[in-house]
Amino acid sequence: MQRLAHAVLATSLAAFGLIAAAQDLPGAGIKVFPLKSSIAEETFQTVLVMKALQKLGYEVQPIQEVEYPTAHMAIANGDATFMADHWDLQHADFYKNVGGDTRLSRTGVYSDGAIQGYLIDKKTAEQYGITQIGQLKDPKIAALFDTNGDGKADLTGCTPGWGCETMIEHQLDAFQLRNTVTHQQGTYSALIADTIARYQAGKPILYYTWTPFWVSAQLKPGTDVVWLEVPFSALPSAQGVTDTQLPNGKNYGFVPNKQHIVANKQWVAKNPAAGKLFELMQLSVNDINAQNNRMFLGENKPEDIDRHTEGWIRAHQKTFDDWIARSLAAAGR
Repeated sequence: MQRLAHAVLATSLAAFGLIAAAQDLPGAGIKVFPLKSSIAEETFQTVLVMKALQKLGYEVQPIQEVEYPTAHMAIANGDATFMADHWDLQHADFYKNVGGDTRLSRTGVYSDGAIQGYLIDKKTAEQYGITQIGQLKDPKIAALFDTNGDGKADLTGCTPGWGCETMIEHQLDAFQLRNTVTHQQGTYSALIADTIARYQAGKPILYYTWTPFWVSAQLKPGTDVVWLEVPFSALPSAQGVTDTQLPNGKNYGFVPNKQHIVANKQWVAKNPAAGKLFELMQLSVNDINAQNNRMFLGENKPEDIDRHTEGWIRAHQKTFDDWIARSLAAAGR
């Protein structure tokens, strides 16, 4: 009986120690409200941040989905805490319109080297010598990509509200393509699925995409499809950048983007551990592409994405633990 009492006491003391340790974490008792867009493939990046925040003791709530303009506004207003997929420069207007650095925190680079642009199938590109999108001013070239019989090229474009749609619209005017190209907008996942089906049926395709994303794992640039260059740099003036030419001399019409974790500035000031975490976390484009492709292949349920995230942490345990240790140190823990 005495041994049992000692065992119960020891267990109780151990449990008390765990509770005390949890209460000593900088995020104890503080709720976090994460946001993401309707792009399912952003879930992995978001969940990774959530798991790191939980290690710091924060009470992380389920992800809420809103499109980028609304997300920026909600975070700036303090109605949400962070989102893990702010694109710079693509979301420059969204950031600026809600107060920019005065209301939002954007430190560190979560993922670097995100590129985007226009592609066509390699077979058509080689057969007709198509290397840049300006060639679609020719009605005969444009008609190759007609999917609905109106004689105009159908460009699989960008979901309204994502930011990329404004750049595409601007470039259609700048490159004088309005009379020969139709920007097909809607749910990108449905549009690109139809585009891939057309490719698999041996038909010409014209589409916009970006990396990191699974599309380039299914339609491999250089093998299945080719990037189209643009006649000249043309971005909306609000982007603040005029030259989109890459260091290798290619010009795909878009500046390479960095992805940041954006958070409410006042909240970050009160939570230095989380602020340091947001600054430190980094994911490679290749890791995001690989996870996104697993989703495309069917591993797209919440439990799948959670398993992918846990697998990434185990594979990068030393890095993950370093993020946590340095974040705790920033809070004096």
